[in-house]
Amino acid sequence: MKKMLAAVCACALIAGTVFAGGKKDSGVDNSLEELKTRGVFVLGLDDSFPPLGFRNESNDIAGYDIDLAAEVCRRLGVTLKCQPIDWAAKEQELNTGNIDCIWNGFTMTPEREQALSFSKPYLDNAQVVIVRGNSGIKTLADLAGKSIGLQAGSSAADAVEAAPEFKKSVKEIVEFKDNLTALMDLEIKGVDGVVMDMVVGNYSIKTSGKNFVVLDEHLSSEKYGIGFRKRDVKLRDEVQSVLEQMAADGTVAAISQKWFGADISVIGK
Repeated sequence: MKKMLAAVCACALIAGTVFAGGKKDSGVDNSLEELKTRGVFVLGLDDSFPPLGFRNESNDIAGYDIDLAAEVCRRLGVTLKCQPIDWAAKEQELNTGNIDCIWNGFTMTPEREQALSFSKPYLDNAQVVIVRGNSGIKTLADLAGKSIGLQAGSSAADAVEAAPEFKKSVKEIVEFKDNLTALMDLEIKGVDGVVMDMVVGNYSIKTSGKNFVVLDEHLSSEKYGIGFRKRDVKLRDEVQSVLEQMAADGTVAAISQKWFGADISVIGK
């Protein structure tokens, strides 16, 4: 398998209240033109969200979404800059112009679709519960009276809120900064289950070798999309067009095979 284009990812936060193009909002959609003039595409992410975007052994940001974005940027003739953000403040980071998009396992919800311009879905996902393999917990009902963990500001939190009977049944909901910390707490029996994205959970179990299992019951089904500012329609459409070209020529399938062992993308399908 050929190595995918390595993305140049930086951690420094871009300050200021102007947009990533360095220009104030004029109400006109110059998003694509401004991107190409500036030459840098700033991708906002949670850098502890494997396999979509995370720190590898060399402390570089890598992942499925990163490989997709790097190839999109190569075809657009711009440089990819990966910028870690506080996931709980992701929409604020976007709307104040610190980043050009949110691209990191970002679940499409009706509320988010009202506030942002989304690409078409590129991956299917679900919110699931991960438990210790020897816990005896087999169903969501078995978590009654027990504690669960989840990432603050995440779709997992939304899924629990949308399941009031399940939420009422658990003893405690503990919020963590990221999923990796939540899973560490699960391992030491700080919580009895962790609600998180199925794609991320399956990958974490496979690569860590920990004695975790995913419950068969899902809290919710969902889709991942790329979130742009509401007015940045031209930039969104160009990124979507390039992704569909990549799907047609087999590039997306190759990236998916690299990270998941199969083509699970829904781009152009």
